[in-house]
Amino acid sequence: MTAYVNEQTLVGEVVRQYPEAIDVLLGVGMHCLGCPASQAEALEDAAMVHGLEPKTLVDAINETIAKARA
Repeated sequence: MTAYVNEQTLVGEVVRQYPEAIDVLLGVGMHCLGCPASQAEALEDAAMVHGLEPKTLVDAINETIAKARA
């Protein structure tokens, strides 16, 4: 599977470059995607704040992006 994002990718970057991944983020409880703090937060940090395993979140995002771009 192609890695479009990794644990250091910023949430804001995901939202801007991969809008198809927004549903994944919202689905795991990340509802403040537009707030300034989240824009500069790495996926790893955002996952930890929300009690999620960073690798699991990154894998789900990459899978969603890959399906959308297939």
